Amino acid sequence: MTVPLAYEDKGTATGVPLLLVHGHPFDHTMWDPQIEAFAPHRRVVAPDLRGYGASPVVPGITPLAAFAADLEALLDDLGLESVILAGLSMGGQIAMECYDRFGDRIRGLVLADTFAEPETPEGRRTRNAMADRLLREGMRGYADEVLHKMVAPYADPDVQAHVHRMMTAAPPEGAAAALRGRAERPDYRPLLARVTAPALVVVGEDDEYTPVPVAETLHALLPDSTLHVVKDAAHMPNLERPDEFNAALAAFLDRIPG
Repeated sequence: MTVPLAYEDKGTATGVPLLLVHGHPFDHTMWDPQIEAFAPHRRVVAPDLRGYGASPVVPGITPLAAFAADLEALLDDLGLESVILAGLSMGGQIAMECYDRFGDRIRGLVLADTFAEPETPEGRRTRNAMADRLLREGMRGYADEVLHKMVAPYADPDVQAHVHRMMTAAPPEGAAAALRGRAERPDYRPLLARVTAPALVVVGEDDEYTPVPVAETLHALLPDSTLHVVKDAAHMPNLERPDEFNAALAAFLDRIPG
């Protein structure tokens, strides 16, 4: 069953709309620099995923397929027949699930700081243990621990504060449900080999979660893709180095007609 999502919808109807999918444990404001840069030229939709931001919290387990179904329902509600879909980290995996579910509506695919492999047994244990911890302790301790893996220690202090604020504001029930669902994700590598839409793969050079070789693997799997490595950035180059990220995204968008 889908849930209605809170979202930001800005910009003009010129060109193919851009749908931005945030990662864990964030909300749509992680895309603020991209909304500001691209809304003057095209329609940009940035939702809060279920369990995050202002969207409904659904406790339990939220598989990636549920996130994708919510997004498909949002496109239907907005009357968007096709989009360019961009996702970062967990959002990138949701974007892959979206392509599997409604790939005929996706004119371009942007995968940032993400990976396609299924979870390992150890990874499943780790994610479920973290879900238990978030329900028990809340988000602040986790946010403190991972801040400088999400963004580099040398990132702008305002960016660090924004990322920390998003993490501490995330509802623990929603974040835990997403962790449990993500622990059961499928292998998206066979899917990527069948993608017919043009793709852009972006990664921060100093990303510890998804290092550059992981992005190179995605790039190799996708039949029509471009790889861009952002220097002096970790897991969130769209916030850490927005000008470079936006330039790479703009060049990609220029390739897509309509």
